[in-house]
This record gives sequence, C-alpha cells and structure tokens, in this order.
Amino acid sequence: MHTIVDAKDSVLLLTVSVLSVLFGACPPEANAKMPATVAADASLVEIYAEDRFFEGPIWDPKGGNLYFTSWGAKPAKILRLDAPGRVTVWMADSKGVNGTFLSKQGTLLGAQVYGHRVVSYPFRDDGAADEKVLAENSNWNQPNDVCQTERGDIYFTDPAFSNHSQSAVYHLSPTGVVTKIITEMPVPNGIVTSIDGKILYVADSHQKLWRAYPINEDGSVGAGRVFFDPDTEDRRDPDGVSIDERGNLYLTGRGGVWVVGPDGKPLGLIAVPEFCSNVTFGGPDGRTLFLTCDKKVYQLAMQVRGGLWAGQ
Repeated sequence: MHTIVDAKDSVLLLTVSVLSVLFGACPPEANAKMPATVAADASLVEIYAEDRFFEGPIWDPKGGNLYFTSWGAKPAKILRLDAPGRVTVWMADSKGVNGTFLSKQGTLLGAQVYGHRVVSYPFRDDGAADEKVLAENSNWNQPNDVCQTERGDIYFTDPAFSNHSQSAVYHLSPTGVVTKIITEMPVPNGIVTSIDGKILYVADSHQKLWRAYPINEDGSVGAGRVFFDPDTEDRRDPDGVSIDERGNLYLTGRGGVWVVGPDGKPLGLIAVPEFCSNVTFGGPDGRTLFLTCDKKVYQLAMQVRGGLWAGQ
C-alpha cells in the first residue's frame, strides 16, 4: 500500500524528522558509526544461509576452516564451511554444543547444553571421534558458552532461562577442579577473558548488559562491575563475546555487534539485519570477522586480527 502525502504534509514530516534527530528521538544505535577496526569500505558478506539458527563460530587455524553450530530441528549439529554456500555436517548430533572456543591444544572446546558437559574435540574428519569430557554434572542447567586463558583455566556459563536464581558461571582449573564462581548474574551467556587472562567478561541476557570481573591468581574472580550498557532502544539479548589483538571486545546484542575498548568506551556498532548470536575472528591472516545469526552467517573484512593472533 502506498501513502499519498501532499506538499504541506511533506514539509511537516521533514520538520519532525529533523527535530527528532536534534532532540534525541532517533535511537542512539541508529547513529552509531562503523568501528575503525573494520576494514575501509567493508560490508557484511553472506557466506551461508539456511532456515536454522546458527551459533558458536570457531576458526581452526591449522585446517583453515570455519565451524559453527546449527540449531532448529533436533539434533543440534556442528557444520564446517567448505566454501561460500556449501557446508559439511561435521557432527550430526552434538548433544547441544552451543558456544565453542579454540583450546590451547588446538581442539574445539564446546559447552554442551543437553549433555550437561564441557567437551573437547580434535579437528578430524569424523567430528564425533575422540570426544573428551572435561567436566560433567547432570545438575547443571545447560552449559552455554566457554573460553580458556593462556595458562589453561576454562570458564563457562550455565544460565537458567526459566529460574534466574539457579544461573552460574564456573571455573574449570587446569587440574580438573570445577568451582562455581559467579551466582549474581540472572542469565550469564557469552564469555571471554582479556588477552592477558586478568579480566573475565560475561554477557547477561536478562539484564541486557555486560559485566567484567578481575581474575585472581587461583582462577577465582573478584567483585564484578558493569562493563558496558549502551543507551539504546534496541533491547535484543546480549549473547556472544569475542576479542581482537588490541583487547577490544566484540559484543553481540542490543542492535548488532558493539565494538568496545578495554576501557568500556564504545568504538562503534556493526549493524546486523538479523539477530546476531556470536562472532569470532579467522581467515588466513586473522583479519576476518565471522558472524553467526538467525538463518545467516556473514563475514566482514577487518583492520585488526583476532585475539588468537596477539603478539604474533
């Protein structure tokens, strides 16, 4: 249907539009700039699409492949991107692997929703082969996301979407000891540490913000603080978290992917048409950002490399 507007009404609409911008009626996220960490003139490039929800992107630097998790009709799968628009089902039944992370040993770390486990898989042709269970507890809600520090400490979130008081963040020590370290976040979701392993960043899908916690020598954490809470009208859930070689955070939710400096100041917003669940860096030189979304997977050329390449 077309709307017919005469000249007088056009002037009125233009005036209202200008006033909206001047006095803040336009949502802040609509005016957010593209971060300088993105390559000049770069834009999102669709590399895969299917009627499923995609999560958990991870780049295997040795094999040179992107892997990501696929949700929709059960069972949940892990897919390997072989070329734009073409994937291989790397794991036909992942038992709900959601968030992933590249381990120090070069394996895929996974937070397993239905298995209530933290697992590790080598990047071989048969994804289900040689599964290693790192931690398991049938009383956990649904392990959601996972990360690891350079010294080997593993952190993972266990949100309770229906009963917020049961949510927690756990620490898995290099010796295999599991400790509950955060209980005050209603729905902890995406998680990553600073490159030096001294700060833990956690997204909260209920409070719709991100917190930072100092990491102690024993792997436990100190008191948390709000790290980032943009003034946006967009309230879509914070979800995944990633980091670049400069320590900038890439936070999905609230309108797309917010790029935020280590000081908590926003550097810009990568607007995404669909809900973006997670991001990771990859590509031959580490300067490609991969974004998993609802029904779409994108890539974006970057000026910076991912945290994996820090110091190289």
